[in-house]
Amino acid sequence: MSSKALIQHLESFIPLEEGEKALVQDYFSNRSVKRKEKILTAGEFCKQYTFIVKGCFRMYGVDDKGFEHNIQFAAEDDWIADISSFYTQKSSQLNIESLEASEVLQIPQQDLFFLFIQIPKLNRIFKVMIEHKYIELQNRVLQNFSSTAEQRYLDFLEHYPHLSNRLPNTQIASYLGITPEFLSKVRKNIQVKS
Repeated sequence: MSSKALIQHLESFIPLEEGEKALVQDYFSNRSVKRKEKILTAGEFCKQYTFIVKGCFRMYGVDDKGFEHNIQFAAEDDWIADISSFYTQKSSQLNIESLEASEVLQIPQQDLFFLFIQIPKLNRIFKVMIEHKYIELQNRVLQNFSSTAEQRYLDFLEHYPHLSNRLPNTQIASYLGITPEFLSKVRKNIQVKS
């Protein structure tokens, strides 16, 4: 699998020199992931930072009653990892599962830290990416207690426009904190208004 997509993604932040690109390509490994395959299971350490070349993933937690709650989706040209577990090397409380057959590039913590030293630009790129993910999470927490289900759904469509037709209603509803039946009502209300 080509790492061209990864290099293009990184260069959307800061241009890299040829030697830096080659070094990045040397340290990321290719992986094919089957649909419904977990790349992280709660209780494990998040050992890999994952860049998605093709496919779609969800990160989710499971509550005491066994209900799954989607926290994040990621598809092409995006990253997924339990950042807390990855950086602290403490066991994760989250799962990361492929929703489609996927192709990814992964890097373990020690290799990523080595690249941060060798390519300081890469450290800056990851800092900006993590800040963006933090802002997303912060906005999501605010929405959960200050927005209606309809507002949360409209924000989902704005944030994940390329996923709304790829994900089953059950996954979207879990992300929004509502039932699939209520999601259907929300969608009908939106259609009536437009």
